[in-house]
Amino acid sequence: MPTYRGSCHCGAVRFEVDAVIDRVTECNCTLCAKKGILHHRVAPGNFRLLSPAQAVGLYQFGTRTAKHFFCPACGIHTHTNPRTAPDMISVNVRTLDDFDLKTANPAIVPFDGQNWEAAAARHR
Repeated sequence: MPTYRGSCHCGAVRFEVDAVIDRVTECNCTLCAKKGILHHRVAPGNFRLLSPAQAVGLYQFGTRTAKHFFCPACGIHTHTNPRTAPDMISVNVRTLDDFDLKTANPAIVPFDGQNWEAAAARHR
């Protein structure tokens, strides 16, 4: 399984993820759409935060189930514990330093986050 390195824009938040990225999820909720996030979910054992935990900011809203992690210095969203699977890690593949989205050309799966309850029910 490939290992990818990821980071925020300024490099304060760094991580590694072991994953075969053949599909990503594009959510249209207000947060994901505004940030342009493409999600790829992995088990926690396949994600390693290389920066100190205190270097990472946390944002939560709504039900406060999902945990959205970002760099407080540059504002880049790196990963999430998603509401649909709070025990997993969803990596923003746009923050992977050594993954070429165009070359890899993963399937992009839409998720209707604007209608979260109905969309989540369809994915169970």
